[in-house]
Amino acid sequence: MDERTRADIERAEAAIVEHYPRLVRLGYLVLPPSLGRHRRVLAAHGLVQRALPRAGRRRRRRGGLPAQRGPAPSGYDLVRLRTLRLALSYESLPARPLPLVPYVGGLRLFPRAGGVDELALDRALSAVPAPVRAALGLWHLEGLDRDAARAVLVAAGVEDPDEAQRAAAALDRATGAGAAALLNSGEFDPCTVQTRPTDLLRRRQRVRAAGVLAAAVALVAAVTAVVGDGGGPPRQQTAAEQALDPARLLRAPNEQWAGASRVDFTAWPPRGHEAGDRELLGRALRVWAAPPPGTRITASAGTSTRPPDQPPRLLYAGLIDNVMVAVFHDGDRLVRYAEPEDATPTLHFARVDNAGVTSGGALVIGRGNGWMRYLLAPWISGITTRDLLAPNAPERGLHVAPDGVTDRIPTPPESGGACGSWPVARLHTSARIGETRGFLVSDLGDLAPVHLMYGEAGRAGAGGPGADAAGGEAAGSGEVAGSGEVAGAAALHSWARTACSLRALRGDGVRSVNNWAYARQSLPEGGGSVTWVCARADTWRGPGRVTVQFQPPAARPTDPGRIAGGALNTARCGRFGRPVVGDVHWQAKSGKWYLLAAGSPGVTGLDATGAVRTTTTTPTLAVPAPPAAAPAEVWGRLGDGGRVRAVGRAGPAGRPSPP
Repeated sequence: MDERTRADIERAEAAIVEHYPRLVRLGYLVLPPSLGRHRRVLAAHGLVQRALPRAGRRRRRRGGLPAQRGPAPSGYDLVRLRTLRLALSYESLPARPLPLVPYVGGLRLFPRAGGVDELALDRALSAVPAPVRAALGLWHLEGLDRDAARAVLVAAGVEDPDEAQRAAAALDRATGAGAAALLNSGEFDPCTVQTRPTDLLRRRQRVRAAGVLAAAVALVAAVTAVVGDGGGPPRQQTAAEQALDPARLLRAPNEQWAGASRVDFTAWPPRGHEAGDRELLGRALRVWAAPPPGTRITASAGTSTRPPDQPPRLLYAGLIDNVMVAVFHDGDRLVRYAEPEDATPTLHFARVDNAGVTSGGALVIGRGNGWMRYLLAPWISGITTRDLLAPNAPERGLHVAPDGVTDRIPTPPESGGACGSWPVARLHTSARIGETRGFLVSDLGDLAPVHLMYGEAGRAGAGGPGADAAGGEAAGSGEVAGSGEVAGAAALHSWARTACSLRALRGDGVRSVNNWAYARQSLPEGGGSVTWVCARADTWRGPGRVTVQFQPPAARPTDPGRIAGGALNTARCGRFGRPVVGDVHWQAKSGKWYLLAAGSPGVTGLDATGAVRTTTTTPTLAVPAPPAAAPAEVWGRLGDGGRVRAVGRAGPAGRPSPP
């Protein structure tokens, strides 16, 4: 190591004090990324502190004059050069021990997480040798031109500084014009770091085994002082740290689902080729806890985006269509972290509390322009696809990768455009959970697909008001046996006329939609038969939404029905709802107008008031009426003496009026 005069030492020391963060950032950039961010932080601080030269006396030649010296470098130039030499030396000695100074026991140190641009630049830097990183640092951190940077590289011992600068220029072009700003961001600032304790118990046991009990106690006290909150007990901070520690993620055993009492997301084992990548999982958890500027955040209706308060469960980590994806479950929510190579990270939150076999059977793992992929639950033994608008067409098989990721599936059309098809998937459960069944799901833009069901009045356990309002799943994680699935010609033809109305539910956090054919009625003047359908959409957050449809004979099986009424935040057509009544004005081929109405089981008669005054002792009504503009009100009479107003008519939406 070079020896300098006391004046040189004082100038170097002043330069380190004044420019310490700048020097540490340069050293951090040049050090090999293979060290990991924690070791690079410690090494960067250590080599800057070691860059301070030692003092010594320069010898004179006996009998001669003092040796002539050239212009002495400034204190800053000296310590920068020494810092570069030390950092470059790590390239050829990857196993070089960390410097002893500074020594911070028991902490993991990480610079603040950056965005995707910083992440992409960090990946690019890890693929080039140290001299290239040094050249970039001298340009963008030190502000040197190419000639000045070349001189520093030569002085630092770089064998081919011109090649290093050419490679740095190519990397600069590839990463865009913002490299200077990115290198000056928090992602590359080893002086502004986050701290994390290591496993204190294991470390204490090792120290005891070595017989240094006093040193272990002092170390624990030091960690407590760093991570505590003003001298108080550090328990709360420790819990928050643990929630962001990828080593503490919950992981279900691979075969737990086959014998679990709860067949839901808590039984999913972690899958994906990157499930063991702690750096990826750590980044995802940090972005979840404190999203950096530019992070795109999407949340289903009624879903919180709060940080994790305890270690979540890992469901998947891997590369999906060139996007690194990690999916977590915290008991109430699915959280999908996506890390594209050339865009900002995204977070998608979806509420999935009290999921079960069907509502926990799949999640959307990837999405693109007009397509998506599912990640299937381990109890799903197969998947087929079909178009709801082609009820007579057969279903088609779909390939599933060993990690449970499906091939691409077309997405349903969004609002405002044509509705020429409605792709859905049928998931088939494994006999290992005690039942085999097939159930239909549709993508409506959320992480969890929507369970589609069908039922008919008069059929026991067919998905009508007697079925669970949560889409056939009881409160908790079990399911109600006999809930109606979409199978058979009647169910498929009903959904063919209803599918396009699902567009209105996109983004509402819908859990299930049940088409309940609650009544059939003969039309006047030999007009054929009409089916009255109450389509109930249940959300994860609780409130339901119903739409009463009037489905007369149609020329094509996909002709949509007519909306007779609707209500929000209602229990109608659900497990706890009262009977439902719907009414429409309908014009026969003769041109004559009629008031038509029908009630579900439990309605013993109907009363019409207003422009039409009549009463029936049956649950259907068909009487001549003025044109549709004339107001009329229809009420249903119940067997217990109460009354219920037709859905969508006067009165609070979704609430039956008093008798």
